[in-house]
Amino acid sequence: MRPGKGAWVVLAILCFVYVLNFLDRQLLSILAKPIQDDLGVTDGQLGLISGLYFALFYCLISIPVGWLADRTNRTRVLAFACGLWSAATVACGLSATYPQLVLARMTVGVGEAGGVPPSYAIITDYFPPGRRGTALGLFNLGPPIGQALGVAFGAAIAAAYSWRTAFIVLGAVGIVTAFVVLFAVKEPVRGGLDRGAKEAKVVQAGFWPTVRNFFTTPALLLVALASAATQIVTYGAGNFTTLFLMREKGMTLPDVSLWYALVVIVGMGGGIFVSGRVIDRFTRKTRTAYAFVPAVSLTLAILPYLGFVAAPTWPVALAFLLGPTFLNYFYLSSAVALVQEEVAPSQRVLSGALLLLVMNLVGMGVGPTFVGMVSDALRVSHPENSLQMAFYALTPVYGLAIALFVALTLVLRREAREQAR
Repeated sequence: MRPGKGAWVVLAILCFVYVLNFLDRQLLSILAKPIQDDLGVTDGQLGLISGLYFALFYCLISIPVGWLADRTNRTRVLAFACGLWSAATVACGLSATYPQLVLARMTVGVGEAGGVPPSYAIITDYFPPGRRGTALGLFNLGPPIGQALGVAFGAAIAAAYSWRTAFIVLGAVGIVTAFVVLFAVKEPVRGGLDRGAKEAKVVQAGFWPTVRNFFTTPALLLVALASAATQIVTYGAGNFTTLFLMREKGMTLPDVSLWYALVVIVGMGGGIFVSGRVIDRFTRKTRTAYAFVPAVSLTLAILPYLGFVAAPTWPVALAFLLGPTFLNYFYLSSAVALVQEEVAPSQRVLSGALLLLVMNLVGMGVGPTFVGMVSDALRVSHPENSLQMAFYALTPVYGLAIALFVALTLVLRREAREQAR
């Protein structure tokens, strides 16, 4: 089956929205140093505002938003969400105190809750099975592109003007984009490209049956937990990488805006793009690829991650950082594609929101909060390298994520054998 009419244009628009989504989300960590200097916040406070506080609003709001989007026009939900988080990003730039910044960031989280789950479902209904891994892989280029642009333009604008200007300018771009989504993206037929599916056969699923199905299906629960463990590392380290490179490795904002941006776009972007192609190729032979591909990539990421943390200078650190930024994100397209194909068309937005609930409440909520608090706790005993020690403390989580993906591999293999009988 071929993608639906205008599928690639829609994918490009949704990817750009995701770029803004992640750019606005990561801007706080990218500009952590000037924000600390201006507002006098600690590592622990930064960890809470970019981690637990943000995750609570982002994850809990995503559930009712997902339920609503499964029953209404998904493109309108997405457009409204984009406008809301972009306006809240502007408010971040206008914040004069830490509590005001917290409130603005919580509103960013509320808006972004309506961004990704509807996009997953829209893309799944524009692309047929066998093409969805690649399509979702391209869509998931949003985070690396967003982070790279945030590093490049956010740091450059902050260096030339102020960190506040960066928030205001990038938030304004998002408000304009919301109108583009509203008028340019057509709502696709739910389940229209599924094998043997017709719109008349799509039955609305209830809220609690969908939730129950998600948490009682071993494959869905395991992929969510494995992805959550992975995100403890990616968000925990990622939200403090710029601060770590500047404070403990000697980088400046101009250095960050060029060299770190290149590492993000080449490493993270390359990894996500390649992972989508790899998953489509191997899942045609076996569904276990949804699990063993991330397990292998995370195993290979451990040594270069340790090299990045231990590196004596920032150029050496960036060279090592290419490894984990490439390998850490193979799980993302795999997890999304597995969930979208495992559930009914009328359950896709809510199921995607449930996946994000587990992933982000654990990963985003625990990761940055843990790193910030460990760094604060070790500041007295390790004043010159407290963040380095906190990054080392994340390493065992790699083992947990790998073990969960191995368990998922066994579950998918067992299901395949039962279906073959």
